[in-house]
Order: sequence, then C-alpha cells, then structure tokens
Amino acid sequence: MTVKAAEQDAEARRARLSRLPSLTGMRFIAALMVFFFHVSLPDFTPFGGDFADDAEWLFSKGGWVGVSFFFILSGFVLTWSAREGDTPRRFMRRRLVKLYPNHVVTFALSMLLFAGATATWKQWLPNILLVHTWIPDYNTFFGINPPSWSLACEVVFYLCFPVLHRWIKKIEPAHLWGWAAGLAALVMLIPAFSYAVLPSDPPMPNGFPVGVKQAWFVYLLPPVRMLEFAIGIIMARIVMTDRWINFKMIHALGLLIVGYAIALNVPWLYGLNAVCLIPIALLIPAAAVADVKDQPSPFRGRVMNWLGEVSFAFYLIHGVVIIYGTKFLKDKPYNIAEGIGLWAACLLISLALGHLLYKFVELPMMKHFAKPRSARGTAPAAVTIPGQRRSPENAPVRAESSRD
Repeated sequence: MTVKAAEQDAEARRARLSRLPSLTGMRFIAALMVFFFHVSLPDFTPFGGDFADDAEWLFSKGGWVGVSFFFILSGFVLTWSAREGDTPRRFMRRRLVKLYPNHVVTFALSMLLFAGATATWKQWLPNILLVHTWIPDYNTFFGINPPSWSLACEVVFYLCFPVLHRWIKKIEPAHLWGWAAGLAALVMLIPAFSYAVLPSDPPMPNGFPVGVKQAWFVYLLPPVRMLEFAIGIIMARIVMTDRWINFKMIHALGLLIVGYAIALNVPWLYGLNAVCLIPIALLIPAAAVADVKDQPSPFRGRVMNWLGEVSFAFYLIHGVVIIYGTKFLKDKPYNIAEGIGLWAACLLISLALGHLLYKFVELPMMKHFAKPRSARGTAPAAVTIPGQRRSPENAPVRAESSRD
C-alpha cells in the first residue's frame, strides 16, 4: 500500500469512527434491557414460581435504565452532530420524519390487534398525537403501545433542543462539569419531592409500590426527563471542548453494573433513573472518545451496528409482539426450557419485524422526506473531536445524526 493510500485509508477510518459506532451498538443493549424488563413482568412472563420471581427482580430496573440511556444519548448525539446554520424547522422536520412514521405503524398495529376494542378516544387520541405523557393516568400514558410514551418526551426534547443547545454552548468550558453535577443532583432530588408531596393513591398496577402520580412525575413528565437530555448535551460539550477526564469505557461499565445493583435495593422511585444517572452519563462520552481514538470496543462490530440501526424500530414493535403474544400463553406456566424458548422466539420475531419496519418505513421516510427537496444531497456538518482544536487550518471530522 502506498503512503497516499495508507493516509486515505486512515482518514476514512477516522471519519467512520467519528460517527460513534459504539453508541449505535449500545442503543440495542439499552433496547434489549427494556425488552427483558417487559417480558419478565407478571402479566407477560411465561414462567411461574421462583424462576419468574427471580427474573422479575433481576430485570426490574432494566426498562428504566434503558430509557434513561436513550434520553441522555439523545442529547449527546444531537449536540455532537449539530449543524452550523441549521434551522429549528429543518431540525424538527428530520427528527419527526424519523420518529413519527414508526409510531403511526405500531400505533395502528396495536389498535388492530388488541387495543382498539377497549381504548377510548381519551386514550388513543393523546397517544397518536404523542402528548399522552402529560396526562397522569396509567391507562393513558402507558396505553395503546406502552413503549411509545418515551416518544412523547422526545418530541418535547426536540422542540427545546435549539434553545437548550444555544444556552449550553454559552457556558464556559471550565464550568460544564459543575452544571452537569448540578443537574444530576436535581434529578436525584426529584424522587424525594415526589414521595413527600404527591399522593400514593391510586397505586400503580403491576405491583409497583408507589402511586400513579408519584411515578408519573418522576418518570414520565417531559420537563422532568428533559434534565437527562440536558445532561447529554453538556456531556457532549465536555468532550468537544477537551474537558473530558479520560474515564475509560470499561470503568464506566463497571460503575453502571454497581449502580444497577444499588438500584435493585433502594426505594422504588430512586431506582428508576436517579441511581444509574451518573454511570450512564459517564459511559456515553467514554464510548464516544473510545471511537474517536480507535480504542477497543465490544459494541462496534458489524452485527452490533446492524442491531443498533434497527434498535428504534425494535423498541417500538416489541411491545406489540409481547402484548399480542400473551394470547398464546394458554398453558402458562411453562417450564424453564420452554419459557426461555418463548422469550427467544419473542425476541427474534421482534427483531425481524423491527428490521422490516426499519427497512420499509424508517429508511424510506428518512430518504425522501427528512430534508426539503432543495437541501437534499447537502453534506452533513462537522464537529470537533476531542484533542482537536478548532481552527481554519484544522478542519474537524463530520459526524452523522441519523442514528439518534
């Protein structure tokens, strides 16, 4: 290989890694945590006895932690890939074109297969409009296709991102860590406020030991969850302004495992997102830096990249598969081997349908409608990578936002 060819190959690899493939792979791990949380719930698990109890306990924080990862990741990736000269209108168009078609398809499937017979207009109308998490009613915010509640939060995040990003960019780099710590402290105080102020009646279904309004305020109310989104923005700015502390991905993963173990043993509201917030907020930038520096990562391979690409569609469709699949659990409880086989079948069906949703809905919609016709073919904007000072002589590497 010639020197010029080697330089071109190195530059191509550097550009690819700047798109943060490890974060793409991690998206699927987070979606998988949500999947196992749902299939282990008493209403959906095929098991009985001690194994069912143990599985429910083990995965009882998986869904909460997975969604918290998505919210922080969203702020991080949108900041990493922010485009100079982008307008709020174009930004919102791209985000809605990625999010809303998948939501419409899974909403229609849910209504057709199981929700349509019982859902009232007070449940389905807020859901299709993605405003259902503003309503503190269990059958509304978790109605129709339950995972769609997080999309209602994401819409609010997208609407606020241009303003939040502009504000946070004005923070002096030396103060970014302080702002991140302050927002994290606020997230950790919210469960205490909810326990002290909000009523514990009516209780949450599924045996969750808190009131509906308590859980709604801590976990579903968009302005509250926006704190995690803002932390993601700040963590991206920390990396992009060379303020990262060189905390390795392996250390962040270890901290997250410890945080998850703690979350299993604290009062319920604290286990939703407060305990694991800091480990997640450190893991995402650590993985981004590992990609930019081409350090080893288990989340970067071709299979992980594909799984990450279909993770959004998988996340939305798996609830439809699980809920509809309970119609076939007539011989419950199953033994361990049969139950694990059913879990595997549910996972594979969700992945297959997620792939179809990604290939035939998400990708075509993004291709044809994400940009105005006049702007199609325009190259994505660039971001500065850690260790690379911004200057006219030092052009930064581009990063894509399509995976958020």
